[in-house]
Amino acid sequence: MMRSIAGNHVVLLAIVASLVTGAASAMDRPNIVLVMADDQGWGDMAYAGHPHLKTPNFDQAAAEGVRFDRFYAAAPVCSPTRGSVMTGRHPNRYGVFKWGYPLRPQEVTVAELLRESGYRTSHFGKWHLGSVRNGSPVSPGAQGFDHWLSAPNFYDNDPILSLGGKAVQLQGESSIVTAAAAIDWMREQAAGDDPFLAVVWFGSPHAPHRAVDEDKNLYAGLPERDQHFLGEVTGMDRAFGMIRRELRELQIEKETILWYCSDNGALPGVGSSGGFRANKGKVYEGGLLVPAILEWPGTLAGQRTIQTRCNTCDILPTVLDLAGVVPQVKLPQLDGLSLKPVLADASGDSRRSQGMGFWDYTVGGISTPSDQWMGDLLRAQAAGGDLEPDGPSQKSAELPNPAWQKKRFPGHSAWIRGDWKLHRIETTPAPPRQQKGKQKAAEKQQDESVAGEPQVRWELYNLAADKEETTDVVEANAELVAELQGELSEWLESVVDSFNGEDY
Repeated sequence: MMRSIAGNHVVLLAIVASLVTGAASAMDRPNIVLVMADDQGWGDMAYAGHPHLKTPNFDQAAAEGVRFDRFYAAAPVCSPTRGSVMTGRHPNRYGVFKWGYPLRPQEVTVAELLRESGYRTSHFGKWHLGSVRNGSPVSPGAQGFDHWLSAPNFYDNDPILSLGGKAVQLQGESSIVTAAAAIDWMREQAAGDDPFLAVVWFGSPHAPHRAVDEDKNLYAGLPERDQHFLGEVTGMDRAFGMIRRELRELQIEKETILWYCSDNGALPGVGSSGGFRANKGKVYEGGLLVPAILEWPGTLAGQRTIQTRCNTCDILPTVLDLAGVVPQVKLPQLDGLSLKPVLADASGDSRRSQGMGFWDYTVGGISTPSDQWMGDLLRAQAAGGDLEPDGPSQKSAELPNPAWQKKRFPGHSAWIRGDWKLHRIETTPAPPRQQKGKQKAAEKQQDESVAGEPQVRWELYNLAADKEETTDVVEANAELVAELQGELSEWLESVVDSFNGEDY
């Protein structure tokens, strides 16, 4: 069964390769650089009003380009959001429930679609969507990237990364090392005729925080913990500045879309949500809203702020639209939409044409100790051997058996339409044992289906009047609540259908 699914995926990509069309010639198609932070909250920017942070390069990009002030991560933790960027789909559709869950090989990624239309593709830094070892069905190389220097999770200074499956020891501040590798590759591509996609995913400012002195010393006088955290953000800012400058030195900035965002909301304790409720791991605004900046000088009007609610699921359809790449086959159901009309709206306040769904399912993450795993791989390969991909990655194509039922939707889900946000919080009277893995997650849901009647709580907030989500108005808006409940329920059921494999 799994062989058949994988074969269908290859056939689909072959069809896409033959039918993808470009709206412009190859010379006119923009390069695309997607940069992402790891655990940077909405308020972890100087331009957002942080009282101490120094982020001159982010500030300049936000001032000169398009700044999104209501940009959502698809999930409140890392791996799921990264999956949404790759697929344009909510991560629960393919079982990336929490950190460490691998992407399904059956998914069609932005890298595959762009590569099949003539782009050169690369990934640098944190992957966290599967093993980066040889033989992994969900390595960056197996998901559409020609070149990759990647880590299975967050990584620190002097990292060991996987260069196409070979462990290599690097030296330097983690974000700078990543940016330098990406720049070397982009220089090579700029000398050729093909457009390129470079995905650059930093490992900062994920804990543990270990800023280098150059960045840490800028915050002398603050608590040691803050010096290291803020220093890591500034190190990331320096790396982002390197990329921006290189595009200009190569004189390709007008031919390049540069898009920056984070993977989830602020870290509790040390990060800043910018005044929004809660933080990483929560479906309230502080756990989902992230900084986001887009630049395409000469094509997109800059020096403006967009208040439209957008999502990391929107990145894939937007990139395809802006690049003129039109797959002529039906792709799996997307949750994102092209932001081209939003970017063309000078007011910066256009309404999103469809709602946005979120669902933080109640299951634990899967441990992915990057430093340990990469060290083990380096030693094994130095001795002439190699290591197998981890178990979840090897089983990443499996579908749930038995199939998920659509009777329960455990955890915290939400639906945003316009400025209204409806929360659905489902708990179980007798919680089942904790289990990990996609198959275990399916078994867990079946256990919950007989564990007793679920307890569901609803909350409604007007985000325009109450950005902190402090005043629940569910009782005063019965008709609206009923409408939103119907939309959310329909979306949740479609997510379960996808997870059961009905999209493939």
